[in-house]
Amino acid sequence: MGDRQMKIYFCGSIRGGRKDGELYARIIKQLEAYGKVLTEHVGHKDCFTFPTGAKTDLEIYDQDMAWLEDSDAVVAEVTQVSMGVGFELGRAVAWNKRVLCLYRPGDDSRLSAMVRGAHDGKNFLVKDYKEEDVPELLKEFFGH
Repeated sequence: MGDRQMKIYFCGSIRGGRKDGELYARIIKQLEAYGKVLTEHVGHKDCFTFPTGAKTDLEIYDQDMAWLEDSDAVVAEVTQVSMGVGFELGRAVAWNKRVLCLYRPGDDSRLSAMVRGAHDGKNFLVKDYKEEDVPELLKEFFGH
């Protein structure tokens, strides 16, 4: 990729539930070592305030799809069920993006078979993890 900075699209639940918001912020901070995180607002407490000033659902959709299409890689925290994240992952697959899904197994949740079943060991990776595993998983995924 030469001197161009890698563009990373981070997915995490927004309207589906914000209980992991602080975790997203910590993951995004680590992702910044590998490139520019186009969706860093997903980790902000006020994530409902869109960084580009987009207000309507259509504006948010258009901006997210533009960022997703422009990205080099996608990292998704998929523990909190989110239709939006599922939609983004589907588009990422359709656009042949490299995808890393991070899932924290727990008694009260099960990962969708559509996500778990998409794991191919190469372009679409699904990793069960604890937060302390994140640095190593990112290093593996980004290859350094």
